Amino acid sequence: MQPEQPWWLYMIECKGGGIYTGIAKDVEARYRQHETGKGARYTRMNPPVRLLAKAVYPSHREAAQMEAALKRLTPPEKRRWAFALG
Repeated sequence: MQPEQPWWLYMIECKGGGIYTGIAKDVEARYRQHETGKGARYTRMNPPVRLLAKAVYPSHREAAQMEAALKRLTPPEKRRWAFALG
């Protein structure tokens, strides 16, 4: 059995100040999808301004769990989390 490829959790700052949180194996490719309107519905309605943060996780499960936890935070809490990543 091959080890699972790492997954990335990422946060995008969107027009209007909102923050989109998602997971992907290739953050740069996924961000381009968001930029071109082929990403999530939220980013089609609130276009990306910049990639705010990204963090790597060893498995899909761990990245998805962190994504769920971050989605429960307020925007200021999400920004603090992103800022802590450096």
